[in-house]
Amino acid sequence: MSISRQTPRWLATALGATLLAVTGAANAQFQDRNIRASIVLGKGHSLSQALAQVSQCAAEKSGGKMKIQPFYDGALGGDLAAIQQLRSGTLEMMVTSPSYMSGMVPSAAVFDLPFYFANEKEIDAALDGKAGTLLADRLTGAGLVTLAYYDLGFRHVTNSKHPIKRMEDFHGLKVRGMQNPVVLDTFKALGGFAVAMPYSETYSALENKTVDGQENAAGLIEISKFNEVQKYLSNTGHMYTATMLAYSKQLFDKLSPQEQATLRECAVSARDVQRRVNRQQTQESLARMRAAGLVVNDIAADEMTRLRAAAAPVQAKVMSAVGAEMMNAVQDDVTRVRGR
Repeated sequence: MSISRQTPRWLATALGATLLAVTGAANAQFQDRNIRASIVLGKGHSLSQALAQVSQCAAEKSGGKMKIQPFYDGALGGDLAAIQQLRSGTLEMMVTSPSYMSGMVPSAAVFDLPFYFANEKEIDAALDGKAGTLLADRLTGAGLVTLAYYDLGFRHVTNSKHPIKRMEDFHGLKVRGMQNPVVLDTFKALGGFAVAMPYSETYSALENKTVDGQENAAGLIEISKFNEVQKYLSNTGHMYTATMLAYSKQLFDKLSPQEQATLRECAVSARDVQRRVNRQQTQESLARMRAAGLVVNDIAADEMTRLRAAAAPVQAKVMSAVGAEMMNAVQDDVTRVRGR
């Protein structure tokens, strides 16, 4: 709005006061805030890049008042420790996986279902559909606000002993797994066993042969340099790992509606970019690790059928814990895109 030279002085004064009032009201919706954001990954991963993008977006939308400071490489603690900080209101924000919340919110295990999701299209439909919405609603009861769901990818197994081509190749294999009972049960069903261990301790455990292998998405395997202390990567795709940008509910409730909306908008704006970049980086990571000497193998269809059959009791157990409402939601989401 501009005020012309012909505008009467009294009207110009009134219009100017109105403009100042409107601008002041808009600015008043934002306060100077220093928001700490935790992530266990380093700066190079697409999830860390997404967090940096959210930080820049929030600063721009708030006129520099909302300052999000990322802490990389688990500087504020591992996932479980940081989650507790969010729940207690001593930390504002973090990138983590719903998997870690399954003990508090059983339905959070829905994305851990072994051998359930066929591809990324099904995953995105569930995350952005009924299942993701229902999970976000339930996580608020555990003290977490879900701002957006991101992508880490399907998990595969690396180890230092031999390629996994048959189910028998799992027998006796000691694999580092997430601190998640579904992972432990899945590897037990396949004939091996998983050792629950913080992500930050994995490299040294592999290097010292405390464990034979680990299971993770390909991009994370490379950025963590696990391929330096592993010989084989087998494309098991046994489980998917959803990730989320979460905020402490205690602290989120203290934000103004405009601040809350800004965080949600910025988180979602980074989502599609992060998913696309992460999936591209996954393929590039596999190619680089293979060129550097990592032996990568697929598993024959009939052996994959055996693996799915062996893990079926674990899948049934998870479905029971997740509950009918959540399973109906995820099945509706997946059915909508399956076969397209």
